[in-house]
Amino acid sequence: MSKKVFGSGKVIIESISEINLKSYLVGFDLTDTGNREYRWSNLITILQDVIPEFAFGYHKEENIPIKEANPSFICEAAKSIYKIKEFEEVKKIYLEQNSAISDDDIEKKYLRRGEFGELILHLLLRDFHNTIPLLSKIYFKDSYGATVHGFDAVHIQPESRTLWLGESKLYTDGKKGVKALIQDIIEHFNKDYINDEFAIISKKVNLLYNIPEKDHWLSLMDEHTKLSDIFKSINIPLVCTYTSELFENYDDETDDIFLKLYAEEIRELKEYFDNENNHPLKAHLNIVLLLFPVKCKTKLVQKMHRRLAHLQVINDV
Repeated sequence: MSKKVFGSGKVIIESISEINLKSYLVGFDLTDTGNREYRWSNLITILQDVIPEFAFGYHKEENIPIKEANPSFICEAAKSIYKIKEFEEVKKIYLEQNSAISDDDIEKKYLRRGEFGELILHLLLRDFHNTIPLLSKIYFKDSYGATVHGFDAVHIQPESRTLWLGESKLYTDGKKGVKALIQDIIEHFNKDYINDEFAIISKKVNLLYNIPEKDHWLSLMDEHTKLSDIFKSINIPLVCTYTSELFENYDDETDDIFLKLYAEEIRELKEYFDNENNHPLKAHLNIVLLLFPVKCKTKLVQKMHRRLAHLQVINDV
C-alpha cells in the first residue's frame, strides 16, 4: 500500500474495496473515563490538513499538509474557502443561525450538496486512489463570491493515465444523497456538458507548469476526441457522506454485529444506486461509488465551520 498523503489511514478505514464500490468509516476510541466516543476530533483534524491543497492545489507549489504550512498560508487557505458563496451561506445557517436544519429537502441546491463533501472527496481520492489534483476550482474562481461550477473534483492518475471526474454529496439521508449523485451524472456526463467543461479546464491547465504528461490530458480534453475514447479514459468517483444510526447504536467498529449491519447498509445503498441509475450511457461509464457513513452529517458540517473559523484568525496574534 502506498503512503497516504494526509495519513488518514489511522482515522478512516476502507472497509469495502471493490472495483466499483468503496466504503469508509471512522470508528471509536477510549476516553479517560473509560467510555468510548466517536473520533470526531481526529476526523476534523485530518480534513483540516487537506484544506491548503484543496484550496490551492499544485498551483502555488505549496501542496503540503496544513500541519507543515506556515501560519500565514494556513490563514490564507482557510479564508479562501469563504470567498465561495456556497461556503459562506452554509456557514451562516449552521453557525451564525445555530440551525439544525434538515437540508435534504430544501430548495437551495448548494445546501443539499454540502460543500465539505468536495473536501472529503479530495481526501479519499488522494489517500486511497493515488490521484493528483489537476486543478483547484477554488484557486481559479473568477471573482469574490462567485459560484463555482463544474465537477467537484478533477484529478489525474498518472500510472493508469486516467482522468478522475468526481461528484460529491453530503446528506442526512443516504438514499437521497445517492439519488442526487445519479442526477449529477445524468446532467454532467453527456457530450455537450463534457465538451464545455473540458474547454474551461484546458484553458486553466495550459497555465500550469508542473502537470505530469500535460499534453496527454490536453489531447484527451480536445473537442474532437471521440466521446467513447473519453469514457474509456475517465473514472467517475461519486462520494456520498451521510448520517448512519449505526454509530448511535454501537460504539465499537470491530464488533461483529456492527460490521454485519454496516455491510448490509452499504450493499443496500449500492443496490439502490444500481436500480435507480437510468443514465442512457451507464454501460460506458466507469463509476466508483464511495460511501462514507458518519455519526452525524450536521455535526460534521458544524465542526468543520468552527475549525475553519479558528484557522482564519490563527495569524492574528
